[in-house]
Amino acid sequence: MAQKLTPDVLLSGYAAGIFPMAERRDDPDLFWVDPLRRGIIPLDRFHVSRSLARRMRRGDLAVTADTAFAEVVSGCAERAETWINAPIFDLYLQLHALGYGHSIEVRKDGALVGGVYGVALGGAFFGESMFSRVTDASKVALANLVARLRAGGFTLFDAQFQTAHLRSLGCIEVDRTAYRRLLKAALRQQADFGPPGPVFRSQDGVQ
Repeated sequence: MAQKLTPDVLLSGYAAGIFPMAERRDDPDLFWVDPLRRGIIPLDRFHVSRSLARRMRRGDLAVTADTAFAEVVSGCAERAETWINAPIFDLYLQLHALGYGHSIEVRKDGALVGGVYGVALGGAFFGESMFSRVTDASKVALANLVARLRAGGFTLFDAQFQTAHLRSLGCIEVDRTAYRRLLKAALRQQADFGPPGPVFRSQDGVQ
């Protein structure tokens, strides 16, 4: 990536429909990704299974927003292979400080056990990564994220790539042209991720 990547350049990339990645954790270089087919989660089609709904009703997982952004990014990078290198980590911390980077945290008995983070721009939210240290923690984080995006007036939830896991939750694929049309419309919208702190119960907002 010849151009030095700054928060402003990063936001411009998202607005153009591309996002950065690294080959591996110890590779200092970044490259732009522009998939031919894009995974998105229609906010009105997110699927909460009966088992996940029961899990959320148990009440043993506490969910917050924007209270441990750096820890969530670190949790997402805790795997054998990751595209989250040092420049990525630093850039997203800067986006968080500027009000664009957001996280949902899931805790059990006070310990961080799952979460998801991404970038909000206009009415679009670009999901970057999620992690789970206990069963269903990442799903609970995602359900609460969807509820917050709905409540805040977002119209596009970009998941980047469709996986079997995300497909089971309602993720679909669209081609590049369709994605950019959705993105253009979403960027015209005003949306609000909401304040940091505890979130409302996801079973009240996601059916």
